[in-house]
Amino acid sequence: MSREQGSVSSTLGFAENELLELERIEGLLDVRMKEARKRHAHSLGVARTADKLARCYGVNRFEAVAAGLLHDWDKVLSSDEVVARAIRYGVDVAGSPELAAPLLHGPVAARELPELFPELPASVFQAIDRHTVGACDMTPLDMVVFVADAIEPGRHGSYADELRSMVGVSSLPELFFACFSQGLVYVIQSGRYLYPTALDIYNHYVLSK
Repeated sequence: MSREQGSVSSTLGFAENELLELERIEGLLDVRMKEARKRHAHSLGVARTADKLARCYGVNRFEAVAAGLLHDWDKVLSSDEVVARAIRYGVDVAGSPELAAPLLHGPVAARELPELFPELPASVFQAIDRHTVGACDMTPLDMVVFVADAIEPGRHGSYADELRSMVGVSSLPELFFACFSQGLVYVIQSGRYLYPTALDIYNHYVLSK
């Protein structure tokens, strides 16, 4: 993909090999999401937001942008297909795979993408894996991608504005915890399925303050 205006890989500050890899990712993402343009725009927004967060909190920018671009790689799959792949790859699913289907695109992609992008470090795939349900041992990169998914420019609402106001003011763990907590509130208030590990993760970060 050429470095056209608006391309994530047009951002200055990357090494040449990193730019080439980001351009390759963007090109393949464009093909992957040719029938899902809103999802494509969201992925670009998450990558740009992850870059800003990475610069703010001292996280590797290349890894943040790569994970942001690829985090919804398997979001284009049907629920049945993503569940089937999760079972095939032996993804550790808490509770019912069918109920967890909306959350499984991250773990599934994390198992498929290393073959397509062997140059990327394992940390990128872990961040992709964890961007839906989180974990008790989130790394700074994991937190950056998780938060970027919630506050990219396409996200509207007071919850997103509140989180954006915390960037650069609160620490990255504080920002992540606020983001995770808001997600729990939304799930509960909307009567949706709460993934079984959510309360354990919440309590872990409450007790680690």
